[in-house]
Amino acid sequence: MPSLISKPSRALEGSCKIPGDKSISHRSLMLAALAVGESRISGLLEGEDVLATASAMRAMGATITRAENGEWHVHGVGVGGLMPPHDIIDMGNSGTSTRLLMGLIASHNIQAVMTGDASLRGRPMGRVTTPLTEVGAQFQARDDQFLPITITGANMPVPIDYTPPIASAQVKSAVLLAGLNTPGTTIVREKTPTRDHTERMLTAMGADITVTEEDSLRVVRLVGQPDLKPITLEVPGDISSSAFLLVAASIIPGSDITVENVGLNPLRTGIIGALQEMGANITVLNPRELGGEPVGDIRVKHAKLKGVTNLSVEPSTMIDEFPVLFCAAAVAEGPSRFTGLEELRVKESDRIAVMATGLKQNGVDLTEFDDGIEITGVAGKIPGGGTVATELDHRIAMSFAVLGQMAQKPITIDDAAPIQTSFPVFIDLMKTLGAGMET
Repeated sequence: MPSLISKPSRALEGSCKIPGDKSISHRSLMLAALAVGESRISGLLEGEDVLATASAMRAMGATITRAENGEWHVHGVGVGGLMPPHDIIDMGNSGTSTRLLMGLIASHNIQAVMTGDASLRGRPMGRVTTPLTEVGAQFQARDDQFLPITITGANMPVPIDYTPPIASAQVKSAVLLAGLNTPGTTIVREKTPTRDHTERMLTAMGADITVTEEDSLRVVRLVGQPDLKPITLEVPGDISSSAFLLVAASIIPGSDITVENVGLNPLRTGIIGALQEMGANITVLNPRELGGEPVGDIRVKHAKLKGVTNLSVEPSTMIDEFPVLFCAAAVAEGPSRFTGLEELRVKESDRIAVMATGLKQNGVDLTEFDDGIEITGVAGKIPGGGTVATELDHRIAMSFAVLGQMAQKPITIDDAAPIQTSFPVFIDLMKTLGAGMET
């Protein structure tokens, strides 16, 4: 378990590209595996989470290979063509692909057993198994909601009309993926819109899927058992990974960087709006479309941030970016208060608690709530000098690596290995731009 030491070096300067979007990478492999014919995917995120998805789809019959030029080729088995895996599927740390794969398996007449690392085995799956049970699938899980879990897909799946109790793209996508091999129309009604990569990709592949607004709800309807067409897709850069660079350049004096080819799905760009509310100098350049997704280049210059106590950004549009936003709040001027973040309690770690502990250990004053946190910004460098326990959470590790650039004493991250799950080149990229980091 290599530790990581982060300390101030110099202003961040230059242009860079980041790895492909994790959410789109997962979905491209899964849906290409259900198409008939060969799909070609470039720019795929090659982190551990996405590689776990590729391995799982291979285990259920798809042929997935990586060409020498970095392009991924997927020969699908067709909707309804998944085969039962011969062994337990190990999903590592990937909660997204675990929940989405449960949806795929739920409407196929196969059985599969899934497990994961210590972090993933501690994450509840009940929010997904509840609607998928209505489809007709059966689940045998540890304490009824934790991995390892045995999934027995429905012999005769039935379409459902489901309204998730909380905003969750994973739950929505799991239900829609179950609907692919279910005759009839599957419906998901969202009180709060969540990232729509699944809907966009299914549309591009020829599925009969519609999105409407009804009674203040976003309603997605999918007609089951389509013949999905193979795709040729270039995966845009991950906005969630970009967030670490956006915050770093915003808080480190003299910084001026451009992050190229970033996915700008409007249901994912909350981090940009949040930083701008705090006074960040962020400009989107060269907006365009790539594979049905809006993309652009993001230029960020250092700015003096101010705390925000009534953030207007919808949390679902940046739920994974809050840990690094907490770090921005720590060096901003004045207090920041973030609430409505219960979802952070059930991520790779309890991100509210783990971030609160790490911030306190590095001299930041804060108050923790059940659904959020209030942070007193110091308008400059924090004391630092602490050692942060990542709890196997990649975003915790990267958030404190960013914060260490604005600490009077170096911040030590106990384990840098989790970064490999989503942003394998993070440390090298940050050092190239000018950050001070060493393992």
